[in-house]
Amino acid sequence: MGFADFMQDVVAQFDPQFRHLYVNRSIERITGRAAAQFIGRSNKELGMPGEQVALWEASLSEVFKTGLPSTIQFTYAGPEGKHLMQTRLTPELSSDGRVCSVVTVARDLTNLVQHVLHAPQLTTLVDQTESKYSTASCLGLAPKCPTGPAFDPELDPRTALALYEAIVQSSDDAIISKTLDGIVTSWNGGAEAIFGYSAEEMLGQPMLVLFPLDRKDEERFILELLLAGEKVDHFETVRQRKDGSLVHVSVSISPIRDAQQRIIGASKIARDISKKKLAEARLRLTANVFTYTSEGIVIASPAGVLLDVNEAFTRITGYTRQAVLGQNYRQLCGNSEDTDKSGTMWQSLWQTGHCQGEVWSRRHDGTDFAALLTVSAIADSSGQIQSYVALFADITPLRLQTEKLEHFAHYDAMTGLPNRLLLSDRLQQAMANSARHDQTLAVLYLDLDGFKVINDKHGHAVGDQLLITLSQRMKSHLREVDTLARIGGDEFVLVLVDVHGLAELNALIERILKACSEPIVFGEHLLQVSASIGVTLYPQDDVEADQLMRHADRAMYEAKQNGRNRYQLFDAAQDAEFKHRGEGLQRLQVALERSEFELHFQPKVNLRNGRVTGAEALIRWRHPQHGLLAPATFLPLLEGHVLGLRLGEWVIGEALHQIEAWLDQGLRLAVSVNVSAWQFQQQDFVAQLAQMLLRHPRIGTGQLELEILETSSLENLQVASQMMRECRQLGVHFAIDDFGTGYSSLTYLKNLPAETLKIDQSFVRDMLNDHEAQAIVQGIIGLAAAFKRQVIAEGVETQNHGERLLALGCELAQGYGIARPMPAEQMLSWVQAWEASGRRMPAD
Repeated sequence: MGFADFMQDVVAQFDPQFRHLYVNRSIERITGRAAAQFIGRSNKELGMPGEQVALWEASLSEVFKTGLPSTIQFTYAGPEGKHLMQTRLTPELSSDGRVCSVVTVARDLTNLVQHVLHAPQLTTLVDQTESKYSTASCLGLAPKCPTGPAFDPELDPRTALALYEAIVQSSDDAIISKTLDGIVTSWNGGAEAIFGYSAEEMLGQPMLVLFPLDRKDEERFILELLLAGEKVDHFETVRQRKDGSLVHVSVSISPIRDAQQRIIGASKIARDISKKKLAEARLRLTANVFTYTSEGIVIASPAGVLLDVNEAFTRITGYTRQAVLGQNYRQLCGNSEDTDKSGTMWQSLWQTGHCQGEVWSRRHDGTDFAALLTVSAIADSSGQIQSYVALFADITPLRLQTEKLEHFAHYDAMTGLPNRLLLSDRLQQAMANSARHDQTLAVLYLDLDGFKVINDKHGHAVGDQLLITLSQRMKSHLREVDTLARIGGDEFVLVLVDVHGLAELNALIERILKACSEPIVFGEHLLQVSASIGVTLYPQDDVEADQLMRHADRAMYEAKQNGRNRYQLFDAAQDAEFKHRGEGLQRLQVALERSEFELHFQPKVNLRNGRVTGAEALIRWRHPQHGLLAPATFLPLLEGHVLGLRLGEWVIGEALHQIEAWLDQGLRLAVSVNVSAWQFQQQDFVAQLAQMLLRHPRIGTGQLELEILETSSLENLQVASQMMRECRQLGVHFAIDDFGTGYSSLTYLKNLPAETLKIDQSFVRDMLNDHEAQAIVQGIIGLAAAFKRQVIAEGVETQNHGERLLALGCELAQGYGIARPMPAEQMLSWVQAWEASGRRMPAD
């Protein structure tokens, strides 16, 4: 135990006969005897007073017997005066578990009691202890802190000390004392709990270990105040725990004086207020959110009475806070919103305590606005509703833009007639209604004769006016329940419901033919065209909606072949398409087996900086007799056929192979591949794609992009969305192709996680001369920005197209004005030449 010689406490070791086996040198200061005199002797042999001998022997005997530690307190008269000592007796066990010796550690409490009592007459108190109790008696552990008056200085030192220890040790606050140079002299359990340091770690250490770097000067300032005799009362600061974390504390500090009233140190009480500070910060955050958020916030009572609103509420609605407090929300909601929808929302609120939806409300000036509203019920611990909190954002511009885009998505921009999307929906509804009520439905496919001649001769403006006039004429001959749709160019489709016999149908078709063939005066021009119409009847022609339109289209072609300005009824019995298709499919299978297909690639560039960003893979058929064939000559035959799936898989595999081949040449390009809805919705599509990617491990994220036509019929958007997310986890990106031509622009944007929108080339090509086409392009660019999507324009044919796109905010493009599709082996040299030339198109 040589290290014990450096301790201030007295350390001793006793054998079972209560003889000293060891004592440290501190005993010499207390007793005035050499340490060697104690070895081998008991307290009785050393001449200790009889009552002290009895106390020690009783305590040692109990420890040897029970094996449990014990504590005693006693006074001892030494050379330096009388000392109040507290001793801890701890058993030492042999290998067989018996107590073989007892180690005692005795601490001198004389100065501590003097500081606690603030009594300069310590000697008198010690004398009183001797007079009342004769010699020392065993106090054991400190008793529980008594209730009643505060510490009584008339108590004897032993009771006073026990009371003090009970108060200090049971306190949750840190109670610490230190010297004037900042050295810790006492450290209670509360200090250990707050700061993480034990008493053994802190006693004798500087208080500065608790001070963060930026607060080191606090210690000097506090000590200066204490030396001036001032009490440092209740300030809040930050200290550093053992683990390095910071803790907010509230601190009070008082000076400690000796018998001559000289300041010899300081006592400090610190309380952990971290939770309080966190609560205050949360309150400040809540207040800031309420005040500064851009969303309107309303707090209402369970009865709907407004209790508070924020500044955003005033800005959005025009109502001042003073004007609405105390009002019922229904008085402020006189608006044009859908009452059924509103009722559904409130019903959800009553049932679940939460509702969300889009509503229309009315401002103070009487104007309506669209709001995205969320209402939540706030309940107490017993579940009783205390208030409602409503948050709403003004989404009027977005709603108006959405309605405009919805109109563009469903109606032809020039004639105002339903487009292919709305036609498809109405045709399916009409077919269902026809089957339900056993009625006949007629589908007419109409194409104008001679329109191209007028368009080429007189220009697009005259051609457009002709289409508008003919649309109005045809519509005037139809009933409200019928549908007239423009599906592109000079092609129209009519859906006639509840047709009562061929005579009625013939009469209506003749009126349509006459309306189309009557001359039109437009300025100085006298214009005249005719129409060829194909007709098919449902349910006599019992096929799907798309097939009905194709049958009507084939009948229209026959009408043209038979002289035009007439109609032709589709005859399924004489239709030879199936034979033709079967032969075509057999030849395509041979072409796939003989590797007659190849991919060409059309570059995609950034118009602003000229960088090549990728390429679109386009399939070509190198026919042995007919040369290189475009996909339009053979892909329609593959629609819905298993051979189409095989060819689609070949295209993806070939594209991946080419990406790696370019990597070997130092060219890193992203490649996009068109995928049909039917192929994408195959159950094993993701698994097959994963297997193909495993065969090309060097291909990075985003280097393969799959393009899905917006007009694709994705039967289950939820399933499609999940499949896209699974593909994105493989590093594959998605684009919605021909955006703006289909029927589900907003639905696709909302549900499908595609990164890119491709503006259809028909809009890009016409936007320089057609303000409606430009409006659609601008709307799609704005929609892409709103939904945080990338946008690329296809069909860029001239420098003017590029400049206009840049002015509208679209930087990415592809088209013949940049480059035509080319074989893979030409891409590297083309990219090098393009980027070397610094080709880029300036913005306005």
